[in-house]
Amino acid sequence: MTTQKEIDRRYANIRAAMAANHIDALIVCGNQYAGFEGAIRYVSGFEIVHRYAYLLLPLSGEATLVFPLEARWIGDKKAPWVRDQVWAEIPGKWLRDKIVEKKWKHIAVYGLDFIMAVRDYRELQQGSFELVPFDFQFDMARAVKSEEELAGVRDAMDIILDGFDALLKAYQPGKTEAEIMAPAVERFFARGAGPRMMNIVLSGTGGEAEAHFKVPSLRTVARDDLLLYSLEVTGANGYWVEFSRALIQGKPSRRTRAMSDVYPEAMEAARLKMRDGALASDVHKAAAQVFQRSGFALGHLTGHSIGLTMIEHPAIGANTKIELKENMVCSFHPQVVDQDGQVCLYTQDTYRIGKKEGECLASVPWKFYSGAEVSKTA
Repeated sequence: MTTQKEIDRRYANIRAAMAANHIDALIVCGNQYAGFEGAIRYVSGFEIVHRYAYLLLPLSGEATLVFPLEARWIGDKKAPWVRDQVWAEIPGKWLRDKIVEKKWKHIAVYGLDFIMAVRDYRELQQGSFELVPFDFQFDMARAVKSEEELAGVRDAMDIILDGFDALLKAYQPGKTEAEIMAPAVERFFARGAGPRMMNIVLSGTGGEAEAHFKVPSLRTVARDDLLLYSLEVTGANGYWVEFSRALIQGKPSRRTRAMSDVYPEAMEAARLKMRDGALASDVHKAAAQVFQRSGFALGHLTGHSIGLTMIEHPAIGANTKIELKENMVCSFHPQVVDQDGQVCLYTQDTYRIGKKEGECLASVPWKFYSGAEVSKTA
């Protein structure tokens, strides 16, 4: 249950960003696509089960939840703290009419590019008001997590490590990729993640992983297959965390081993830069420089802020000149790819930005796991 103090804090931060940008009202978009549902929960307490929803937040006054008419019986409408709720045949038309009625001129939208339904955008576009993309400003207003939010993040991390423990117990050559993954998913669902999961894998033969993510398949795993499961889930409170470690019972290839030797130093160099006042680009460059000394290159992005939405601003990248603040939370996941773009190695951890250095929320060493280490991660 989100406290009134936390609700007030969120609205105050968002409205401060709106005022600074001369915004009359904000439309927050969310839909069922994994990772895109969280903004609605952040501003209303409503958990999207299916389809989509909007929240209309004026610079002053009460917020309104707007649902498509066909979703009237989907989701618990008594759960959100926003009690003004409407069910519109075409939500975009209802929003346009309300904006015109209020004579608002500058309307910010979170989710304009990736989330808003096309039918609703068409309706809004017919209005005489200005639509202002507001993803960056909204995310920066919620980037620093409260102690209440951090408790939800830590709960999610406990769940994801519980699932990783179950995955290690299930890991055995002769099983399929999906069979190895299944016990982790069972633990995630049993502990409240619900459908908020994105569990994918990088895998390959001969001690190497192919450089593209895929859904764990019915392919049978051999001893020398390298498995890099990317576990991405929430807890019951909806906060996303991400975690990954390498699995192999046989031998990593020489190329994979060369990549792996660099990871612990690179991750630690990045963690030490995750401090209040540092730039997000400093974190990326700290890891990139370690890899470069060993002849490996990273892409321009290595992570992102994370919260009730899976991917939030700011990004952790070479060109992100955004100052980090204490109690921001980020997923850091550098992926090293060979010169031909065919083979890779990958890891993923979730961190809290600290006053002097970052806090890794998972105390699980980076190495190749064979399945014999279960007791050490439980």
